[in-house]
Amino acid sequence: MDAAAERPLGTRALLILLAMFGALWFGTLDYRKLIKPDEGRYAEIPREMVASGDWLTPRLNDIKYFEKPALQYWATAAAFSLFGEHHWTARLWSALTGFLGVLATFFAVRRLWGVDAALYSACTLGGSLLWVMIGHVNTLDMGVSFFLSSAVFGFVLAQRDEATPRENRHIMWLVWLALALAVLSKGLIGLVLPAVTLVGYSLWQRDFTPWRRLHLLSGMALLLAVTAPWFIAVSLANPEFARFFFIHEHFERFLTKAHGRYQPIWYFIPILLIGMLPWLVGLFLMARQAFRHEPQSRFQPRRFLLLWCLVVFGFFSVSSSKLASYILPLFPALAALIGVHFAESGRRDARDLRWHALPVIILAAAGLAFAPDSVLLSSPEVPRQLYAEYVPWLLAASGLLLLSALSALAFAWFARPRASIVSLAFGGLLFSQLILLGHDSLAPANSAYRIVASIRSQVEPGVPFFSVNTYDQTLPFYLRRSVTLVAYQDELGFGIAQEPHKFIPDLAGFEQAWRSAPQAWALIDHDTYRQLLATGLPMHLAARDTRRIIVRKP
Repeated sequence: MDAAAERPLGTRALLILLAMFGALWFGTLDYRKLIKPDEGRYAEIPREMVASGDWLTPRLNDIKYFEKPALQYWATAAAFSLFGEHHWTARLWSALTGFLGVLATFFAVRRLWGVDAALYSACTLGGSLLWVMIGHVNTLDMGVSFFLSSAVFGFVLAQRDEATPRENRHIMWLVWLALALAVLSKGLIGLVLPAVTLVGYSLWQRDFTPWRRLHLLSGMALLLAVTAPWFIAVSLANPEFARFFFIHEHFERFLTKAHGRYQPIWYFIPILLIGMLPWLVGLFLMARQAFRHEPQSRFQPRRFLLLWCLVVFGFFSVSSSKLASYILPLFPALAALIGVHFAESGRRDARDLRWHALPVIILAAAGLAFAPDSVLLSSPEVPRQLYAEYVPWLLAASGLLLLSALSALAFAWFARPRASIVSLAFGGLLFSQLILLGHDSLAPANSAYRIVASIRSQVEPGVPFFSVNTYDQTLPFYLRRSVTLVAYQDELGFGIAQEPHKFIPDLAGFEQAWRSAPQAWALIDHDTYRQLLATGLPMHLAARDTRRIIVRKP
């Protein structure tokens, strides 16, 4: 069967695929416990907004926290208000924006290159390891990635040769709105990265026509109307905000190692390769087509998307602060380029797609072989038994990925490109989901859920609760209250400096507060517990795990 003989993909088939994808995407959000640090932090800030009624000044553990803007906090706080404080509502914003990112990729690519390329692009993004994982973890990177990608896709649609002046104007307004929401998600990168890409594209193509079609005045007015109110209001309420947020959290984070996240310049290369699984072959093969100039078009959509990927990758590679999820904004554009490559390859000879399945078969087989060795990662804090419980999940993930890759190979062999790509995409989605679901086996060491559940009913409202020489980001969320930090500041140091009365700087101060309180509780690390026992401090051991000990005053 020749690829050209395949029946056109109908709306009904697309809706069935969308329903299956949506069920798998949203169906597992409530299964896992929140883990530290990000999931606890970005659940606790919205919880405190709801509890206090103050949606203006973000607070973490009742301490001012100005590292990021407030959009995701508001979205999660709204979910808590509407549906209650659950694991799934804490993760809903990441999951929703991740899902919408796949849809945005589909609609943009369909408009530019047709329905087959759109399906392949959506499959590539929806089945890629990093996109799926970050889409199911409560962190800020998925939201900003969705808005930035929507802005980039919108820009390409607005600037394409076929766009009418009216269409260009309306889409560009949506682009400016998306940029505003990106700024409210994670700060000035929402403007810097697109601006650098546009400058680079204009110099590369020697084409400055897009600058005349930006609708700069009305667009900037829209952006300021969306972003300025909160920035002005929070600055008026907290005069220390502006300097910390705009200088420390942007320039010092990028230029210095102050945040302790320094990694070598090549750090994101393995992250990109692993994160794009199972699409490694497409990642390499699409580059030549994307780089190629299309003489029939003034504006070059593929080149712009490719340059966007390079700018995001290069910007964060030279930054002094790196985390794996920082390059996530390039994934939708990269998926679009890979999807277009798949569509063109399938039209030439659908059997070529079998080469995309072969490395996945090898990697999945390796996963089956080495999954049991994950127990070697165990430590006193994360015991061997927890990893042993994780092994069946890793085996199931690798097994399903292997089956999907074998199916994709068979479909490609018989010239069924759509079935081949869809099969590999669902294999990638299930593989990523099972790795995440199985990670809950490690939750006793990475989350305060279990240890807090054992004592929460005994902790009366208003009784002091201290966190001594340590701080677990999931502790306040599961306690449903803030705690008093003792001899620990870390990222809360700036907020503590603004409100020092909410902090105890040393163990001597803690001992005094402990002895003077009629009742009290404390979470302590094992070393500090032994140190306090040696001083004769009256403590009753209430609960313990491999990382933490909870004591109460007898």
